[in-house]
Amino acid sequence: MTDLEAALRRAVRGEVGFDTTSRALTTMDASNYRRVPLGVVAPRDADDVAAVLEVCREHAVPVVARGGGTSIAGQATGAGVVLDFTRHMNRLVGIDPQARTAVVQPGLVLDRLQDAAAPHGLRFGPDPSTHSRCTLGGMIGNNACGSHSVAWGTTADSVRELSVLTARGRRLRLGQEWAGAPEGLRELVDGELARLRTGFPDLPRRISGYALDALLPERGADVARSFCGSEGTLGVLTEAVVGLVESPRARALAVLGYADEAGAAEAAAGLLPLGPLTVEGMAEDLVPSTEGLPRGGAWLFVETGGDTEAEARTRAEAVVRAADVVDALVVTDPGGQRTLWRIREDASGTATRMPGGTSRTESGGGSEAWPGWEDCAVPPARLGGYLRDFRRLLTAHELRGTPYGHFGDGCIHVRIDFDLLSPDGVARFRRFSEELADVVVAHGGSLSGEHGDGQARAELLPRMYGAETVALFERAKAVWDPDDLLNPGMLVRPAPLDANLRFSVLPREPVDVEFGYPSDGGDFSAAVRRCVGVAKCRTTSVSGAGVMCPSYRATGEEAHSTRGRARLLHEMLAGELVTDGWRSTEVRDALDLCLSCKGCRSDCPVEVDMATYKAEFLHHHYAGRRRPAAHYAMGWLPVWLRCAARTRTAPVVNALASVRPLAAVAKRLGGIAGERAVPRLAGETFSRWWRRRGGRPAEGGDLVVLWPDTFTEHLSPSVGRAAVRVLEAAGLRVALPPTLRGGAVVGDGTSRSALALLTARRGQVCCGLTYVSTGQLDRARAVMRRTLDLMAPVLETSAPVVVLEPSCAAALRTDLPELLHDDPRAARLAARVLTFAEALERHAPDWTPPQVNLPAVGQTHCHQHAVLGDAADRRLRESAGLTGELSGGCCGLAGNFGFEAGHYEVSAACAEDQLLPAVREAPDGAAVLADGFSCRTQLEQLAGVRGRHLAEVLAEGLD
Repeated sequence: MTDLEAALRRAVRGEVGFDTTSRALTTMDASNYRRVPLGVVAPRDADDVAAVLEVCREHAVPVVARGGGTSIAGQATGAGVVLDFTRHMNRLVGIDPQARTAVVQPGLVLDRLQDAAAPHGLRFGPDPSTHSRCTLGGMIGNNACGSHSVAWGTTADSVRELSVLTARGRRLRLGQEWAGAPEGLRELVDGELARLRTGFPDLPRRISGYALDALLPERGADVARSFCGSEGTLGVLTEAVVGLVESPRARALAVLGYADEAGAAEAAAGLLPLGPLTVEGMAEDLVPSTEGLPRGGAWLFVETGGDTEAEARTRAEAVVRAADVVDALVVTDPGGQRTLWRIREDASGTATRMPGGTSRTESGGGSEAWPGWEDCAVPPARLGGYLRDFRRLLTAHELRGTPYGHFGDGCIHVRIDFDLLSPDGVARFRRFSEELADVVVAHGGSLSGEHGDGQARAELLPRMYGAETVALFERAKAVWDPDDLLNPGMLVRPAPLDANLRFSVLPREPVDVEFGYPSDGGDFSAAVRRCVGVAKCRTTSVSGAGVMCPSYRATGEEAHSTRGRARLLHEMLAGELVTDGWRSTEVRDALDLCLSCKGCRSDCPVEVDMATYKAEFLHHHYAGRRRPAAHYAMGWLPVWLRCAARTRTAPVVNALASVRPLAAVAKRLGGIAGERAVPRLAGETFSRWWRRRGGRPAEGGDLVVLWPDTFTEHLSPSVGRAAVRVLEAAGLRVALPPTLRGGAVVGDGTSRSALALLTARRGQVCCGLTYVSTGQLDRARAVMRRTLDLMAPVLETSAPVVVLEPSCAAALRTDLPELLHDDPRAARLAARVLTFAEALERHAPDWTPPQVNLPAVGQTHCHQHAVLGDAADRRLRESAGLTGELSGGCCGLAGNFGFEAGHYEVSAACAEDQLLPAVREAPDGAAVLADGFSCRTQLEQLAGVRGRHLAEVLAEGLD
């Protein structure tokens, strides 16, 4: 233990982390930069913060305050001690509805404040797109804004008083009329009044530099406002009094279509006199699909408010009339508005992956795009001209970027496909940055219009302010922090904009891996680079059918978020902090609570696929070594279940499992959680039932091959029987896959001809899911190749493959072609896979399902949400009279995860997030839908409720 660590542990009541994991999780924020801290402290209160500052001052170690870690300019990283306010100092101290104020701690997430203010008809005005995970302290530090700033301004406009600790331990209460000003600040300002009155651009989104002009006497000498946007370089915030605004009772959204981006930009300023709440803009090159949007090549999202829906709509229609548009759409439905806004909020992530090319390498080309010029701002009336100049500069440097953002404020977000891996690419990054800074200044703009300067832009501040004003910033910093203890290298005396790049430590050659990573050019490093730190995985609640990230919501710990795991993988590849590569216990422990739900594959804006990364890591981590018992017990589950079926010992296994002492011993030996009951094996497998009923498809209709997955086959054959009934009732011919390689016949599921028996080997299809989820990729590959051999006759036909278990369908759709990327049959089989509902919709479009007419509750399977989609299921439920929405999230059992020893508490917490509350609140007689075996098992074991597959509900309706 170092002297610094020991001193902090003696002085601080909160957690002190100098371990590898704690440090690795805070090396980066959402920027291009990386700095390795000495340690991390989670203070419990202001006294803890004071103690940290005292110890660090004695040891001459810098201190960096950190909230949600979503800063885009590098200001939330540091080489000293990082203060993590999200763990303890995250409370809403109180709300005063009459005064319209709230008292907050710096680690409070913005959405929690909004939730508390909403019952009073109030809200906090600024709302960045990261509102579900950014903190109030971070917003004050960066002077964050958001889409509603045309109505409610920046964070500085909402700050009333700030409680701050200086680096030398003074406790100040900042406010107007010099309240809380440190000694020497007033004298500094009085000597520079002329410069402060003339040297600062007058525009709504001027965030760059220190807001020293807020200290002018005619502006109320507002020390609190001046502190906003100082990026943790002047003092450490411990509490804030912020103002709230009245939230409109109703809102309408006018989506205005324009021919191009410049047209939208030039129209934005003209809409401001109408008093909109937002004027947001984006072009078609940022939108994956224009479905639901009006015609055009670019759009303005203009929100209006009112006391009634009619009043809000009237104002939105007035906006449409005033705008010269190609097409327009007015939406008053809250659900429809949320769907449209989600496109805008995810832009900071989706803009990092541009169409065309794969991962950028040193040879050039690629689709990765990065921040760096994320949010510069110009006067709104000059936005169109600025965008044209900006596009010309991109072309001159052979770069690509997709501008979007707050057109009404003249603030533009953009991610640019800089090559930050090669020396030539980094040199181009610098040249472009210097030239773009001059373009911004020429248009009367600010280098930062929302996210702060940090390391990305502070070096260029002399181009905007001139050397003398920047020298004034340095003098102001010295007044507040004479020892340069707080976040050095930011704003004043900055580190070069091309230093500390987080990509520089990654290996230059592709890492030898098992999966194909087709979206990343086969490069595992590029896959890990996908995580840009926007931290959507750190949300404490999910909306609608969202899934990501259940383990973070259960634990609240960064290490168990998708971002945290990606950070640890990044450090593993870097080899500087995590030094033992694939053998890393830090990475293994972080991945241990990953449910492999695949929610991040769809919910993460950049589609990080942590389930695949986990499987890859486990494969290498345990290569040549003994695995955990659960990997053998549940990873090889298909083998054990087939053995029981072939020996007809299922009744014996069930009987032994019912004897508690024997079951306890078996679970301990198998690495299974003692709290779990062992599921009962079916007395008759699905395939045996199929053979008993004749084993051949009925005549007429399209042929569909019904996949006998392990769970349907051995644990819930009733689902398979129900599916056969419904599919045949819909007029389809049902067959099972061949069971012999060579000479097999499609359609009977047995291939019992004499020739086949003589020339072929018996086998059974399997998607390999259990081997993939436990990282036994060699075994998974062997099982998948055997399956492809068996399916060869099916692939020669046009028959679809219907898979009832969503996790198995997802494995066939994604894991199969990505693991067997060298076998063209894998992609062919993946393309054939349909869900139960998709098969009925595509191959029996005229069939009318039975009218069940029941309310439905339950959960959309996480793999279905992430990989397969549930649109066909929704339509089928509606057609059958099953009303109501299924919840999102993950059931928490997630295949082997919830059965493994040590996972029970997290598994149950995940179920309590959405699934169990939804079932408890269900009306009497509701159909509890759960297509996944894991979901049904979780419901039965935790709630005593029997969930059913949609096929079972429809089969019952046939009666």
